[in-house]
Amino acid sequence: MADPTRAHFQSRLGFILAAAGSAVGLGNLWKFPYITGMNGGGAFVLIYLLAILLVGLPIMLGEVLLGRMAATSVIGAFRRLTGAPTPWSIFGVLGVLAGVIILSYYSVVAGWSLHYLRLTLDGALAAGDPKALADAFAALYADGATNVLWHAVFMAVTALIVARGVQKGVERAAKVMMPVLLIILAAMLVYATTLDSFARAFDFVFGMHTAALTPAGVLEALGHAFFTLSLGMGAMLTYGSYLSRRDDLVAASIATAVLDTLVALMACLVLFPITFAAGMAPASGPGLVFINMPIAFAQLPGGPLWSALFFTLLFFAALTSAISLLEVVAAYLIDERRWSRPRAVALLALLIFVLGIPSALSGSDDATFGAQVHWLGERNWFDTFDYLASNWLLPLGGLGIAAFCAWRLGDRQRRSAFAEGSPLGAFTPFYLSWLLLLRYLVPIAILLVMAHALGLL
Repeated sequence: MADPTRAHFQSRLGFILAAAGSAVGLGNLWKFPYITGMNGGGAFVLIYLLAILLVGLPIMLGEVLLGRMAATSVIGAFRRLTGAPTPWSIFGVLGVLAGVIILSYYSVVAGWSLHYLRLTLDGALAAGDPKALADAFAALYADGATNVLWHAVFMAVTALIVARGVQKGVERAAKVMMPVLLIILAAMLVYATTLDSFARAFDFVFGMHTAALTPAGVLEALGHAFFTLSLGMGAMLTYGSYLSRRDDLVAASIATAVLDTLVALMACLVLFPITFAAGMAPASGPGLVFINMPIAFAQLPGGPLWSALFFTLLFFAALTSAISLLEVVAAYLIDERRWSRPRAVALLALLIFVLGIPSALSGSDDATFGAQVHWLGERNWFDTFDYLASNWLLPLGGLGIAAFCAWRLGDRQRRSAFAEGSPLGAFTPFYLSWLLLLRYLVPIAILLVMAHALGLL
């Protein structure tokens, strides 16, 4: 039986903003723009949108459904839904493990946004010398002490929010940060449209450059559609467990996916016009955000203001995702071990901070905690954790959640829960289409993504 005293979101809007905050992260603001431009622009976007519709959304619906049905943490959900201890719980364990590992290095990257916000406010980025700004990022990456400091600050902020609870912490923070994030992004988009380079950037991102779209690009679109929605780590299952029976989980999940996709597309139309206006070619990964953008802002009118807004945007995007990661692992101790929320959050935040120190030192010459040790091939600690989470823990977690929902749940139980509170969920053709996708297309897609990421395709 579900605990009737368990916390719930106050409104469906609260769930949508919290879930969208989990999905909207740093990947939306640097990875998606880059891979879009490098893989055929509009052709890649079309494949990506189809992947969101046919793969990402069905898994999200399944995760949220399981969470609302079980009304407990990701590990306990499988046991509660089967009525007994079950091997299926291993997929919940993978979710908790993924949350700990991802947050430990994600917090380090998020700390960079705080560092660059401080540099902007101090005027240190205003000079705009390209070599100096490129060297500044290299120096930051190699500065273990500074990385550890910002890692600690970011984890402390995340912990303070999660410790306040579902309504006063997670939901309230999402209701403030997500609208602010969208307003900042919209303001920057309006600014980007005034630049002469906007037309070139629009064509770069959305033009049908099909010659640049390869089979590997199709698989990349498929993979990003899966990972961008925070699937496979139990975040959507955990947030779904805070929904009430009267909430329309189908409409809420669709709104979350639409909002996440909208942010990614808007980010493309912000970053590339500014990058091209400064006469620079697009770069991948952190270089696009922490090298190209500061150089570009320094050359544009009102650069310091837009730079401050941009790094505030990055910080909010990182923080909303980090909140969901910490909530997944905290919910386990709260629901399964009956710990108080402050105790669970404090212990986990400290554990994750310590686990993240080697990632913070991965660019430095300090070999403490094996920072310069090659764990998997040429990967340091930071890259190893990213590799394990992205290529193993998340796909396996997503595959398990999809299989459990599609094959282990009884049809009557699943169908009733899917339709509860949702007119669209009660529409038989929609339900059957979702179930067929979850049973057949989704597992094939996840296995293809894993094979591609592991170099087998």
